[in-house]
Amino acid sequence: MRDFPATLLTITIWTYWLCVVFMIVRIRRRTHRLAGVVPEQRAERLMWLIWVPLVGCWLVLPYLAGTQARGALAVPELARDDPVFANIRLAAAVCAVACLALTIECWLRMGKNWRMAVTPGEEPQLVTDGLYAYIRHPIYALSILLMSCSVLVVPTIPMLVVAAVHILLMIAKARNEERFLLDKLGVRYAAYCERTGAFFPPLRARHA
Repeated sequence: MRDFPATLLTITIWTYWLCVVFMIVRIRRRTHRLAGVVPEQRAERLMWLIWVPLVGCWLVLPYLAGTQARGALAVPELARDDPVFANIRLAAAVCAVACLALTIECWLRMGKNWRMAVTPGEEPQLVTDGLYAYIRHPIYALSILLMSCSVLVVPTIPMLVVAAVHILLMIAKARNEERFLLDKLGVRYAAYCERTGAFFPPLRARHA
């Protein structure tokens, strides 16, 4: 690949989703089923119809941008050649790597409780340490930031469309999970919501 920021971003995104595949396989081996991976709720099934091809585009677009010199999918010349924009793209690629590292830390904290989808038949376990002490959805927040970095590294119309739809889906999924957890955990989850932010830490510390 000719473009270093696009190359670094491609490696980061592919590593991210390889980690997800690894965790899916681990769940399958431990439970002998795909509960928490394949959506059971109608709302999440509808989200996945959009989200799965969206992830495919996310995996492919940075690679194409880094290997093509011209065209709608290539990095625009201004972004590639302008020194200021070039530095912004490099910083965004490095930020993407940091997002991956923090996401892995969140996955490790979740451990066997990690799920991709709501599982109505299971009793959810509330994780409240690490980033979860400040943010209810740190993995989604980091995914949104990683997608934003992707747009800066690959500033093309297709990447911008993928990012916009992805961010909307992350917000919708987070709200759906919160409704589920409030129904399952009641007051305990409501108290947790009071002292944390959804995607950003609260401006002032709120105590339970």
